[in-house]
Amino acid sequence: MSGRVALVTGGTGGIGTAIVRRLADNGYRVATNYRNAEKAQAWQAQMREAGYDVAIASGDVSDHEEAEKMVREVESQLGPIDILVNNAGITRDGTFHKMHALQWQDVINTNLNSVYNVTRPVIEGMRERKWGRIIQISSINGLKGQYGQANYAAAKAGMHGFTISLARENAKLGITVNTVSPGYVATDMVMAVPEEVRAKIAADIPTGRLGRPEEIAYAVNFLVADEAAWITGSNLDINGGHHMGW
Repeated sequence: MSGRVALVTGGTGGIGTAIVRRLADNGYRVATNYRNAEKAQAWQAQMREAGYDVAIASGDVSDHEEAEKMVREVESQLGPIDILVNNAGITRDGTFHKMHALQWQDVINTNLNSVYNVTRPVIEGMRERKWGRIIQISSINGLKGQYGQANYAAAKAGMHGFTISLARENAKLGITVNTVSPGYVATDMVMAVPEEVRAKIAADIPTGRLGRPEEIAYAVNFLVADEAAWITGSNLDINGGHHMGW
């Protein structure tokens, strides 16, 4: 349904931008958050040049008070939030036996605690209106683990635990809660990896290539549709067959 308001955290990144574009293309009014005003304003200008009018609001999603303030700012600009995509995330890689507490805490706060920080201010409104869509962008590494990413894998696995609990609590109120777990996607961060490393990753993927941000955005758009009302508590793996389960 066009006109509904969608908040995509971390929307200025590769996957986030693709999600923002896809939702806007389908008539949703979209907002995202930022921490760096200069970078966000440049991104917003580029989006406008491409024909996308995206609202932006300041807010560090790892901070509960800032996240709530950001949500209220989006609501003041666009109205009540109907769709929330918890996409913000960082990495602070290192083998666990050498991992500093700050590396652990930064990743847990930004990738997992942010899910509470942003969802809490919007869930009551969704319950009152008896409609909502909440999607966590997790990762293949939350399913299979990854060397040097105990912090990241723990946070991403925790996101789906949040999904299935919240889905049970709100299923009868017209609110669906789902997880999307991308594999290796050709974002700027991944493309900065040496070519030989990327080639090795791609060779281990049955489809023989990295994913595209637009392919993740397609899945999000599918899950937020009215027709997806019977899909809740699910995890959608999008990884080219790199990790398969059932």
